[in-house]
Amino acid sequence: MIEAVRGDITDQAVDAIVNAANASLLGGGGVDGAIHRAGGPEIVAECRQLAGCDTGDAKATTAGRLPARYVIHTVGPVWRGGEAGEAELLASCHRRALEVAAELGCTSIAFPAISTGVYGYPVELAAPVAVAAAREAQRPPVELVRFVLFSQGHLDAFSRAVAEAK
Repeated sequence: MIEAVRGDITDQAVDAIVNAANASLLGGGGVDGAIHRAGGPEIVAECRQLAGCDTGDAKATTAGRLPARYVIHTVGPVWRGGEAGEAELLASCHRRALEVAAELGCTSIAFPAISTGVYGYPVELAAPVAVAAAREAQRPPVELVRFVLFSQGHLDAFSRAVAEAK
């Protein structure tokens, strides 16, 4: 099942939440900063052991004080106009996060709108890529993929993408 909801990803009681991280994995602004603040210093301590992450890849840590069991950190692409492989890299973020979740035995996962903040990926273009990649990559034991969106505009774009993917 794939769904889109409005909310705060740090409040999600799912097995894993996905962090829209930077390549260092050591915290930043937006979703990344919110997850690190809410989860506590345990997350950044584990991230230091991971030696960063490439764009399109994903790595997991425990979730610290968050209600989830794991945080899966992925690095989305910076928008460069759409001709620099951004769609494939964004799709890879979702596929890899779902692969890591399945390896950890997760049945539920929550994603933010990766790359649509300071990385500049237009949400109207990112939402269909994210939903299609999640739909194609979703596999047992993952049963629920939830996109958690902070703004109404993001929720509208992801809700349209979910409805069109059915």
